[in-house]
Amino acid sequence: MKKQKRITITDIAKLAGVSKTTASLVLNGRGKEMRVADETILRITSIAQQYQYQPNIHARSLRDNRSYALGLVIPDITNYGFASVAYELEVLCREAGIQLLISCTDENAAQETLAIEHLLSRQIDGLIVASCLQSDFEYQRLSQQIPVVLFDRYFEGTTLPFVATDAITATQQLIADITSIDQPSLLDEFYFLGGQATLSPTKDRLLGFTQGLTQADVNLKPEWIIHGHYHPSSGYEMFGSLCARLGRPPKFVFTSACGLLEGVLRYLSQNKLLQQSVYLAGFDDHYLYDSLSVPIDTIAQNNPALASHCFRLIMALINHNDLETHQIFIPAEIRKRH
Repeated sequence: MKKQKRITITDIAKLAGVSKTTASLVLNGRGKEMRVADETILRITSIAQQYQYQPNIHARSLRDNRSYALGLVIPDITNYGFASVAYELEVLCREAGIQLLISCTDENAAQETLAIEHLLSRQIDGLIVASCLQSDFEYQRLSQQIPVVLFDRYFEGTTLPFVATDAITATQQLIADITSIDQPSLLDEFYFLGGQATLSPTKDRLLGFTQGLTQADVNLKPEWIIHGHYHPSSGYEMFGSLCARLGRPPKFVFTSACGLLEGVLRYLSQNKLLQQSVYLAGFDDHYLYDSLSVPIDTIAQNNPALASHCFRLIMALINHNDLETHQIFIPAEIRKRH
């Protein structure tokens, strides 16, 4: 089958009986501004619609010195929280005529570096990243070339702009509320299953957890804190090892991410322990939790707000606008089901 020739601005100008300059002005939305007659604007746009004209993005990029593409680097696209934010960001980008390029790192520093290199080769205008690196050195250096916004994870003492959830406040409140259900003095175990101990989300959620116990006058025991990595398999392994050590399921468990809770639920299901009296709570929420027979108290992140603030910051940096606030913590919502 012979490939149909794509119509150009020159073709449209000939069909409309106008100059190429006039056709270009109209198709770039500047017809009114440049006082092109309404009849001429209508004639040009009608021909463009009839022949399904699409502007040449390469020509636009060369003219504006921009690629109209943003890079988003996240650890895991199957993670519900990251997937939700990626979706919200993609909608914002689409509405602004920008393409969002997504790369996943699998929590691997080498893979993260490679993903950044690939995105840079696409000449992205800016980068939004949830990093698994241990310092912001590379991103400080990169920010001299293109705008960089940290998302979900931030580095202690960083001067880079970031958007993250205020995990400490919500976690402290939830844990304090849970421990007040029972007599705090009699609560003899409350386990925290977390991701990598070096990451800011783990640190913040653990701090909120410990402050919640302190608020409820519960003495934290070091063995209650267990770290793994942010993947369902890690939640499964940590909970399974805990059950084996105790000889029974634990009484109270807080998981620091949705994926970890998924692993815990899988272990309970496979070992027919769902009817055991385990008090489950966790950071991150999922709409399916409302349908489970097992009640789970959760902390829901405001994913639309996270995406909106990331987009606002990166676009302000791209357009060389001053930032009123460049490090933002978004409040989270407690959802109780017990």
